[in-house]
Amino acid sequence: MNLLLSMLQHGAGAAATHSEPHVIFGMNPLWVAAIVFVASYAVIMSEKYNRAMVALLGGGLMILLGVLDQHAAINAIDWNTLGLLCGMMMIVAITRRSGVFQYLAIWSAKKVKASPWGILVMLSLVTAILSALLDNVTTVLLIAPVTLLITEELNIKPYPFLFAEIVFSNIGGTATLIGDPPNILIGSLVESITFNDFLVHVAPVVPVVFIATLFPIWLIWGRKLKATDRARERVMRFHEADAIKDVPLLKKSLFVLSLVLIGFVAGHPMGLEPATVAMTGAALLLLLDNLKNNAEEQDKSVHHTAGEVEWVTIFFFVGLFVIVGALENAGGLELLAGQVLALTEGAADATEVTSTLAMAVLWISAVASAVVDNIPFVATMIPTLQETFEQLKESGVGLSYAQEHAVWWSLSLGACLGGNGSLIGASANLIVAGFAERAGHPIRFVTFLKTAFPMMLMSVAIAAVYLWLRYL
Repeated sequence: MNLLLSMLQHGAGAAATHSEPHVIFGMNPLWVAAIVFVASYAVIMSEKYNRAMVALLGGGLMILLGVLDQHAAINAIDWNTLGLLCGMMMIVAITRRSGVFQYLAIWSAKKVKASPWGILVMLSLVTAILSALLDNVTTVLLIAPVTLLITEELNIKPYPFLFAEIVFSNIGGTATLIGDPPNILIGSLVESITFNDFLVHVAPVVPVVFIATLFPIWLIWGRKLKATDRARERVMRFHEADAIKDVPLLKKSLFVLSLVLIGFVAGHPMGLEPATVAMTGAALLLLLDNLKNNAEEQDKSVHHTAGEVEWVTIFFFVGLFVIVGALENAGGLELLAGQVLALTEGAADATEVTSTLAMAVLWISAVASAVVDNIPFVATMIPTLQETFEQLKESGVGLSYAQEHAVWWSLSLGACLGGNGSLIGASANLIVAGFAERAGHPIRFVTFLKTAFPMMLMSVAIAAVYLWLRYL
């Protein structure tokens, strides 16, 4: 609240440093931007209304009230992020029809002889790996229904399994640029960061966090998970091969997915952005999937695949980018950056500034991402930190690329791991909760919080040690 008041009190001076907004009735642009921004975030946090609807309305109000014009609003939208999301969603939608993800889940269960604890570990591992290769939202959409089927056959409660999949989808998604929406935002909006950078600088700590998180899960649930021999036999009678519905499609999908992953790794030196790679891969897979179809069948197939894209998420991002862009245009992010910069007061040099800033960003991001969805939080923090770096340069304490990157890794680890802190911390959490509720096994907010928040703090502490030893 103090920060908001500070922003409003300094509105006139800050607004003058940006392209001049023309707010109706001559109102202070920062007042208007801050009110719409806070109101939009508050309604999104309440979960009473669809978040895409709220974000688009908030973005529309910013334009209608004159905080920024339509041209500036369009420029505020990061099309690389949207293209990457759309492309990967289409690739996964086509690949899913082959049945490969159901195959992996059943194969994992049988590999551990249908042992409940073994299944939990295997499904957690599959969830983490797929979350890194695809994205965590898509992964839980694929794994959660199969998990409910397996636990029903074993006649055991699904909550420990679903809890683990929520946690490990966020942990696994932390490892790559495409794994978790906060990373997609960082990779798209920070020009100096590439797909390979996440593999080199963030991924190494993920296996450590994975193993460390398994231990408390075993203490809480693992020792108590039991299933009868008859129930385990039912699971062992599942035929994973039956899950593969279309072998030619599977081969085409794996071929294109491999090309896309190679494109992510090798594309940046060639000037190829992740969105270009993902959208081209989606188009290629659509073509391969429709080679034998006539024109009418192709139209139906393309329409069906396009319908599989999570357009609610896409439009949520569109509205969010406009809201944050309007706040920046009104001078709000400059004031936020000043507050962040104040954290480094007293630091002797760039190294000490980096250490202070990185640790502050890590822990603030983690706690904040447990309170609000980590996507809007990161969307606000990225331009705020960019402005902070500019102010540091002006003050004579400019950070090197390596030092700036250490702060970006702090934001990534804090936001992605912090998403495990509560049921509303990340989109994947809410998707699993929705599946559980429809299956008659609702996940309660407080119940989840009591277990998840301490585990989140443990994982962030591990990340803090990693960052300190490697960079600070």
